[in-house]
Amino acid sequence: MAEAIVAYVLINVDVGKEKEVLEEILKRYGRNVTEARVTYGDFDLIVRLEASNMRLLDKIVTGIRSIPGVLRTTTLIAS
Repeated sequence: MAEAIVAYVLINVDVGKEKEVLEEILKRYGRNVTEARVTYGDFDLIVRLEASNMRLLDKIVTGIRSIPGVLRTTTLIAS
């Protein structure tokens, strides 16, 4: 079995939408989310994902970007 792809998605959201967006991410992609936190600083949320392949990772990240309130994402793929 191939090793899972691990990625960290750093997310900026509309002011006050942090918990709402986080809940929606967990609702949609909970089986792939291994950790998710509201953060302070340059980003509002950080989400650690595991995906079986790049196609699935792309689908999840694209889906996160479509959630109302998400302004910008930065995805870091772990080596």
